Amino acid sequence: MKRLSLLLAGGALALTSAFAIAQDAPESLLPPGFDKPRPSRTPAAATPAPVAVPAAKSGGTGSSGQGSVSVPVVQAIPGGPASAASVLPSGVKVPSLKELEAMTPDELDALLGLKPKSDMPAAARRSMKQVGVLAAGEGGLPVGSLARQNARLVEAALDKNNGRMVSRWGHILLRRALASRLDAPAGMNPADFTAKRAALLLRMGEGDVARAVVQDVDAGNYSPALIQTALDTYAFTADITGICPVVSVHGGVRKDPDWQVLRAICQSFQGDSTAGMAQLDRLEGGKVWPRIDILLAQKYAGAAGKARRAVTIEWDGVKEITPWRYALTIATGLEPPAALMRDAPRRYSYSAVLAPMVPLPARAAGADQAAAAGILSSAAMVDLYSQIYAQDDIGGDWSAAAETLRNAYTAPAASDRMAAIRQLWDGGSVPAARYSRQVLTAYAAARMPVAAEFKGDAAELIASMLAAGLDQNALRWAPQADVGSPAWAMLALAAPARGTPVDAASLNSFLGNDDSDGTRKSQFLLAGLMGLRRIDDTAAREFGAELGLDLARQTRWTRVIEQAADANNQALVVLLAGLGMQGDGWNRMTGLHLYHIVSALNRTGLSAEARMIAAEAVARG
Repeated sequence: MKRLSLLLAGGALALTSAFAIAQDAPESLLPPGFDKPRPSRTPAAATPAPVAVPAAKSGGTGSSGQGSVSVPVVQAIPGGPASAASVLPSGVKVPSLKELEAMTPDELDALLGLKPKSDMPAAARRSMKQVGVLAAGEGGLPVGSLARQNARLVEAALDKNNGRMVSRWGHILLRRALASRLDAPAGMNPADFTAKRAALLLRMGEGDVARAVVQDVDAGNYSPALIQTALDTYAFTADITGICPVVSVHGGVRKDPDWQVLRAICQSFQGDSTAGMAQLDRLEGGKVWPRIDILLAQKYAGAAGKARRAVTIEWDGVKEITPWRYALTIATGLEPPAALMRDAPRRYSYSAVLAPMVPLPARAAGADQAAAAGILSSAAMVDLYSQIYAQDDIGGDWSAAAETLRNAYTAPAASDRMAAIRQLWDGGSVPAARYSRQVLTAYAAARMPVAAEFKGDAAELIASMLAAGLDQNALRWAPQADVGSPAWAMLALAAPARGTPVDAASLNSFLGNDDSDGTRKSQFLLAGLMGLRRIDDTAAREFGAELGLDLARQTRWTRVIEQAADANNQALVVLLAGLGMQGDGWNRMTGLHLYHIVSALNRTGLSAEARMIAAEAVARG
């Protein structure tokens, strides 16, 4: 309040007419004529001379020996007297005293031009030339991959992707591309390019990666699109105060309800908790947010400073969950009602799985979807279940599953370990959950001995190992993989190299054992082998005709991804491959799309990813 009073006083004074700086001027101590400017060589326009008045009497003779000199009462201010027009930006309305009193310190700073244009000192500001968190030496894609590409094509590849991909390995590869340090395409604002990448990461459920990407841009460089994406990112990760640097720098650019509430929350956490809570109280009366959301915001902001208050949250009458509602709920240590979460979109499961404040059972439930999608690695899944195992106060199904996972790794007999692995697989209630359990058991599967007694489990053990990229461990099972079996098909695709092409007899044998809808797995096998160039043209043509699959057919998408592969442009190939892998299940994938995706990746040096995607297609098709 003291700062506000000082600002109000200064603001009111600056907004009035010119005022006297001093009533009496001090006596000059300079020799006579020393304070007069040197005559110019060229005639100058005549200027009015200052009015001379007697100076105050001096107690001594002074250096000049004269008792008085002529000086102006007021020193002239360059540009004329101060006025509201010289203090406020052009076109800004002069506020009344009542409006000034209602302003927050941030609003006063912005009004008087005290708001910094950047939250970073000049020496620490980062360039916008390359934005991302994964350098080329760390596995990122080449920085200049998209710099010379058509901006509209790149924009379409990012904006038209809904983030739901059929392939776990496709998801992992696209995440890697979006997190890479990249130059923006020519003609595209780098901040907007960052916003589009982070927005796609959010649609994929990759909140933590999206947050890292938006944080790689200084707040002063945010565009309106990046501000909105940052808001969505911090809501997804329940990192409420993470947006505060952006709010501080861009305080007055928005007036929407979300922004107003967040400004009040940030004010509370920036040392003025009383004013922040007062702002939230006013917003509650103005019906900016629903009452439940304002109460959650007050509970969150109340944790800062001296303005602590008890806020009771009642869910009666609340019929849906929203991003900020969910974020504020878990950020305050609460759990949303189970009834609201029962039919909630999948994004909330993805948000919960990496949120440390969410109870472990809820995170494990989310992991049964997130691992299949590609958000969680096998090691992350094991860490999650290990935490559950270590908690004595967690019981029920999740505690039992953690115990079973321990047996899958440590049981003395191989048969007992295999039984535990099967039990975990069967615990998946839907296909995505079952595949998530295969991700969970990948390293346990790799420890299983290759033996005839486990031949019947070979295909699922191989699928489990390949879910974590353990291709060398999976290849140990080649002696137990009969030609034409699912295990043989996955290994034929996943092997780093193959000495001889796959023949027609082997393909026909696989087709005879294929019980998938519309012989989908046989189509995927043919598409993967052709994309990896592991089958001769004659056998491919004959098998394709038998399946009714024409891989020579061209569409606009196939032509573009082939052109990107011809140019050896990894980043563009990955973005286009992501477009072709959209869907909620492998029934949305076609053999034609799979062929072009695998072929383009293989040709541009991403053969490991191409092999894993092809093998996953056969495993899950």
